[in-house]
Amino acid sequence: MRLVTFEDDSKRERVGDAAARDLIIDLNAACRALLEQRGEPRAGERAAMMLPADMLAFLGAGQPAMEAAKDALEFVGRLGEAEARERGLARRREAVRLRAPVPRPPKFILVGLNYRDHAEEAGMKIPEVPTFFSKYANTVIGPGDAIVIPKVSQMIDYEAEYAFVIGCRGRDIPHERAMDYVAGYTIVNDVSCRDYQMRTGQWMIGKTFDTFAPMGPYLVTKEDIPDPHALEIALDLNGRRMQHSNTRNLIFKTDYLIAFLSQVLTLEPGDVVSTGTPAGVGFARKPPVFMKPGDRVRIEVEGLGALENVVTAA
Repeated sequence: MRLVTFEDDSKRERVGDAAARDLIIDLNAACRALLEQRGEPRAGERAAMMLPADMLAFLGAGQPAMEAAKDALEFVGRLGEAEARERGLARRREAVRLRAPVPRPPKFILVGLNYRDHAEEAGMKIPEVPTFFSKYANTVIGPGDAIVIPKVSQMIDYEAEYAFVIGCRGRDIPHERAMDYVAGYTIVNDVSCRDYQMRTGQWMIGKTFDTFAPMGPYLVTKEDIPDPHALEIALDLNGRRMQHSNTRNLIFKTDYLIAFLSQVLTLEPGDVVSTGTPAGVGFARKPPVFMKPGDRVRIEVEGLGALENVVTAA
């Protein structure tokens, strides 16, 4: 499934599925309609429990919610697009606003220097243990939203990243079971204000400006990505290829990161871990290349779609 968070006509955020290129299925509404067809009493209440309309609640409901979503999609498929749209179970993609698939992650953890070539271009030693930092919910924006250059700096850089989303609660997770805790995968642009980032020994201050974490467009469930460590990843700035690599080049891979993090903290449904960026970032170029108002940045990760955002000034 290609799960999304979208705004409906009343501006409420709802969980959907990008079942077709130009169609978004409202999963909770489809679940309710299916239960009503079966003659289930209190179909709306049951649908809210089985398949919540909020992404964090949906992920927290675990595998039963995933199975309910598949049943809802099969039901919509039997109805056909015309009837599904007439009944409000599906909308054209251009008629809705896609948000980040996880608009407010409980924890938003990022890994630094996790591609060997990026560590080398930054003049940093190849890490022997992962380097972590955090972003917060204020940074998260969705596909098509604007990255806002703050008033205090013009040194704003792009970073294409593959991210995974946690699907169930866990602590002290063994390495061999780590992938069981993954709900799916998405794209993150770890936008960075380089002068603020380098002012202290901690990177957080340069990473947490508003709008500095475009995410999406989808949360692709793990059964649709057989090997997350064999995905092409690329970033274009105004049509010019700036980064290109493959997730096989990650130093610390998904299962290792889950096992390592869970020694320290409890992972929860909806936690997002963005795994680092490959070589080609702007500050390491000669001369440096920083984003400016009017720019368009596009990240593609094989199987996960394309995340595109414009750049504006504050």
